[in-house]
Amino acid sequence: MDLDPEGLFRDDSDEDDDNVQEREANKEMVVYLIDASPKMFTPATKADEKEETHFHTIVNCITHALKTQIIGRSYDEVAICFFNTKEKKNLQELAGVYVYNVTEREPLDRPDARLIKEFSCIEDSFMSNIGSRYGITSGSRENTLYNALWVAQALLRKGSVKTVSKRIVIFTNEDDPFGGLTGAVKTDMIRTTIQRARDAQDLGLSIELLPLSRPDEEFNMSLFYADLIGLEGDEIVDYLPSSGEKLEDMTNQLKKRMMKKRKVKTLAFAITNDVCIEVNTYALIRPTTPGAITWLDSISNLPLKAERSFICNDTGALLQDPQKRFQVYNEFALAFYGNPTRPQLVALIAQEEVTSAGGQIEPPGMHMIYLPYSDDVRYPEEVHLTSDDAPRATDEQIKKASNLLRRIDLKNFSVCQFSNPALQRHYGILEALALGEDEMPDVKDETLPDEEGLARPGVVKAVEEFKASVYGENYDQEEAEAAAAKAGASKKRKALTDAAAEKSAAHNWAELADTGKLKDMTVVDLKSYLSAHGLPVSGKKEALVSRILTHLGK
Repeated sequence: MDLDPEGLFRDDSDEDDDNVQEREANKEMVVYLIDASPKMFTPATKADEKEETHFHTIVNCITHALKTQIIGRSYDEVAICFFNTKEKKNLQELAGVYVYNVTEREPLDRPDARLIKEFSCIEDSFMSNIGSRYGITSGSRENTLYNALWVAQALLRKGSVKTVSKRIVIFTNEDDPFGGLTGAVKTDMIRTTIQRARDAQDLGLSIELLPLSRPDEEFNMSLFYADLIGLEGDEIVDYLPSSGEKLEDMTNQLKKRMMKKRKVKTLAFAITNDVCIEVNTYALIRPTTPGAITWLDSISNLPLKAERSFICNDTGALLQDPQKRFQVYNEFALAFYGNPTRPQLVALIAQEEVTSAGGQIEPPGMHMIYLPYSDDVRYPEEVHLTSDDAPRATDEQIKKASNLLRRIDLKNFSVCQFSNPALQRHYGILEALALGEDEMPDVKDETLPDEEGLARPGVVKAVEEFKASVYGENYDQEEAEAAAAKAGASKKRKALTDAAAEKSAAHNWAELADTGKLKDMTVVDLKSYLSAHGLPVSGKKEALVSRILTHLGK
């Protein structure tokens, strides 16, 4: 298969403009519609638990999602919009809808550190600056949910649905927003709101609901929102559990690059002579590395342009081009290849042109061969075994090994389940610096062994049975006895050394060496000095004296 190695893992944004209409949506625009009615500010849990409001939960959830979005899909755009508010702020001047934003940023734009930092603290000033109210009440013709859908649709007007995925996500704990109305007024409001949602969907906008159940009261999708987002039958029953998982994923998702599937190659799959279909191949796993370092000016905080110059050591003159360095060795050229952070020596071997009557067979040029470092050169031992010499596992050992593997097998394993701890720490530090946070985040290394899982009784039993089948029943006892014997021998050696040191301390060895009286000492006394200082005690008396003099520096 003819593949482009450089284009295999290329970003979607690198594709030619001619393929824009053919590729999948590579950008996403999201409008978060957050219910700000008084019910959202009531405790979301029972009284005996931590009193946390649904509004706090949603602010925390969106804050985490924005942090992850900057790393995962930095080109996506997002808008935050509250409905059922006292104040209004939107281009349409519709009541009860407040589009939240920060200075120097469009209402629908890529998230930045300032948006995340100020939005995460919005609860402190929300009531005083924006306010909360019941938007749809009896005796009023105002429909704040209808207004919010209209504002969201207007925010998502830019960009083509062929290249941009557009979503509206609604957060609320009110399953019946028109419950306070009756009669024709209620019917008319429900009809117009649902029609507004369908008009948005016809324009290519998807509408999602993340419902929040109040204490002891489950969110009822059938009252209104099932019709708004277009659910039928079993979809209504299954929607609530799946939406809870989505809400949790928004808060707990990993900091990682999220990349759309990239088509690598299109193959013609011939079923018969007359039937042929196209099959697309995709790169399922793509390498992820930290972003390149960008140097910024300490005053203006603007990116700096890096330039490198070469200066002659002898004359101080500015060299236009770097000097080419090479060394001819053993009839091939020894050259430097790469960059200073990862140097590599290579051998350049010339190849002569080979021609024949039919033309050129091999062109002239240079072969570049990477040379290994010294620690890359290995000399493996060759072991020649006959069939009789090779060890064979017994049926019992194979059975115990199979049982052990079944016990420690990871169910539904995927490499995507584990995050790169180095990348997680890298992104965490960048996030803390951007948001001005003092504490660095704790990163859990999920690549370490699961000690709790390996300590389960079933796993421990399988390990013990496998070990007994290979090493025998008394292996642990033998190992303990060997360790005890080793410890006993160590204690004995220490006791002998201490006794030798005590005996050696009774003599002034430096004075004995200076006066030449070492040769008058007994062999036992000489060995006591050597033992006390960890020196060999073998040899004749003359060798012992010489060894002591060398140790004393005489």
